[in-house]
Amino acid sequence: MTPKRPRGAGAFPKAVESPAPQNPVDDALYAALDLGTNSCRMLIAQPKGSQFHVIDSFSKSVQLGQGLESTGRLSRASMTRTINALRICKQKLQRHKVKRMRLVATEACRRAVNGHQFINQVRRETGLKLEIIRPEEEARLAVISCAPLVSTKTEQLLVVDIGGGSTELVWMDLSNVPRRERPSSIMRLHRGFSQDPGPFAAARVVDWISVPLGVATLRDQFEDVDDDAARFALMSWFFEEQLAQFSPYSAEQNRENFQIIGTSGTVTTVAASHLGLKRYDRTKVDGLRMTSDEIDSVIRAYLSLGPSGRKADPRIGRDRQALIMSGAAILQALMRIWPTDRMSVADRGLREGLLYAQMSVDGVLEDTPF
Repeated sequence: MTPKRPRGAGAFPKAVESPAPQNPVDDALYAALDLGTNSCRMLIAQPKGSQFHVIDSFSKSVQLGQGLESTGRLSRASMTRTINALRICKQKLQRHKVKRMRLVATEACRRAVNGHQFINQVRRETGLKLEIIRPEEEARLAVISCAPLVSTKTEQLLVVDIGGGSTELVWMDLSNVPRRERPSSIMRLHRGFSQDPGPFAAARVVDWISVPLGVATLRDQFEDVDDDAARFALMSWFFEEQLAQFSPYSAEQNRENFQIIGTSGTVTTVAASHLGLKRYDRTKVDGLRMTSDEIDSVIRAYLSLGPSGRKADPRIGRDRQALIMSGAAILQALMRIWPTDRMSVADRGLREGLLYAQMSVDGVLEDTPF
């Protein structure tokens, strides 16, 4: 399985969840839908200052990529589940009378031989117009979404987005950027990884990679291995093998100026387990910093629980329990290669990026302060 290396969104601030305004202006509402390998997620939001308020949201595990590894196709059952979820999204869009929206599909539809046919089927049956985006756009949006979490002390930054079907990694050098400008320099990547930032200091993208392995696809690669610990070890080793072409793979990093930012359900679940949360709380998870040792402690606890114990653990949740060990295997590989005392947890990603990109084009957001 060969990692993808194309080149390529939008910069945006942190989303702020809030009760809907009493009388929101219909034409001021925006929507972003992210159809991934495992989940279908949507946000409807209203711009406010340099940020936006979330008016409504939707998230459901549809397992669109189930069976994709073995057949190369989206199955009839997975497409039916997904279309049913998309019908709910359509109802929400109609209820809020949203006119500005961007609806995208990612790795499962990119890889499936019938991916484009499915997109056409979605349009016929729901009226929703989804587009399949390229890996570089996913990577850029993930990076820019994490800008507020970048420490001013950070000189080398790795942003990791663990999806259902792929994992994007972007390595940036901030050492030549003045400390106070380091977070805002990430925001200037919205035109592309290699665009001229003009007179402003910009983060230098050392390398980036899209590995076609995410929590669902990596799990499926090793579903025939019965032993829980052996399966986990094989998944972690196999993922690390895919990073051999990533130029910072063998780089030695000083923990004092190196930061990893992780954005994914895996990372937020590990963070919630570390905090002992039985009910997920975004305000406690987003922005949390964890050390390699703390992450390893959570993963070892997952292994000791075994499959039945993980199913019963309220910190993991029913939707995540089948995927947590493949995600943890990816996370362990990254911590093994680049141990850090500053991995920041980001509960944000593609949907927020899509929202900001639309709002930025329309000029309805104030400049983001840093």
